[in-house]
Amino acid sequence: MDLKLEGYLKNHKIEYKIHIHPPFFTVIESNKIEKNIPGMHCKTLFMKDDKGNFYLIGMNADKRLNTKILREHLGIRKLHFASPSELNKELKIEPGSVSIFNLVNSTNKNIRLIIDEEVWQAKIVGFHPNINTETLEIKHKDLERYYNSLSLKKEILKI
Repeated sequence: MDLKLEGYLKNHKIEYKIHIHPPFFTVIESNKIEKNIPGMHCKTLFMKDDKGNFYLIGMNADKRLNTKILREHLGIRKLHFASPSELNKELKIEPGSVSIFNLVNSTNKNIRLIIDEEVWQAKIVGFHPNINTETLEIKHKDLERYYNSLSLKKEILKI
């Protein structure tokens, strides 16, 4: 875990358990490893709309994003994955390490965080801590503490 995120979690009294594992870049690769990690296995998608707005979406790793519902909710026509250069510029990370925790390193306060309702209701979730060789196991109360600590647009949404 990077030191900035570690300090942020400590300063906001967000508890977690860290699991170290080989690197993986896809959900399929992670399914071989994360079955041993408690809680809901989650993924984060970094998306961009046709107006240039960015969205960081945390959801169940085994769920497919319903872009139609999301586009209708957001009032946009198109939604696609952000490019690797946009990942680096906006979140300061490389592909494979996208996480809801990337917001700690971002200076763009116009990125909207969207957490799927299913993730929000889970007792324990697992997200990368800005690196794909680790997973943070985090209880709901600490996910809620992290969510509330962020000063940007955010919402819980059934997607």
